[in-house]
Amino acid sequence: MLSVRNLTHRYGDAVAVDGVSLEIPDGEFVVLAGANGSGKTTLVRHFNGLLDPDDGEVSVNGTPVADDLVAARASVAMVFQNPRNGFVGATVGADVAFGPENLGLSREAVDERVTDALEAVELAGRHDERIDELSGGEQARVAIASALAMRPDHLVLDEPFSGLDWPARQSVLDRLRALRADGTSVVVVTHDLRDVWDLADRIVALADGAIAADGPPEDVRDALPELGVRAP
Repeated sequence: MLSVRNLTHRYGDAVAVDGVSLEIPDGEFVVLAGANGSGKTTLVRHFNGLLDPDDGEVSVNGTPVADDLVAARASVAMVFQNPRNGFVGATVGADVAFGPENLGLSREAVDERVTDALEAVELAGRHDERIDELSGGEQARVAIASALAMRPDHLVLDEPFSGLDWPARQSVLDRLRALRADGTSVVVVTHDLRDVWDLADRIVALADGAIAADGPPEDVRDALPELGVRAP
């Protein structure tokens, strides 16, 4: 479980996240929605310690992130809105293998995870291609594959469908369904709910750094337009 308690984060005098409390149980598919500047990305970057809160606390599987940063980052895999921010390898295969290798897995287990993750985003057999020679959409798919290869307890994706063509979007959505069925909690950060409306167990909408709506999709639908969120 991901647990956020009274979280506040400031950038100078500006409050980006304002006293947010939130729990995401294992296996739940949550869409974190809101207009640009509402605090979505700032909030999720606390889930694995990429940001430190000014006040409050985040726990992963019962352990405060600040107490065990390594465990938090093994349990919470993050896909950034700009995939270039997360690449550590020069080639597709090297980048996707980086996380599993750092878990101390055998070569056979690493290779299995890399193959499975690349198949999930329709990049099978492209292990040796250089990432800097790929299109923006292909780079986004590599970033998602790198997160999937970690087989995390919690997967967080920030605007994951930007730049993906329709077959790639469907492939990623299929994998997200399977992860949820296996007990992985999935958090998708977006301002456009068309791809994930039918998948979401719950929509949490932010406005001005605070939770403005929280509930099943149909229960919060009417509140979303005023919060700058496009519902299908």
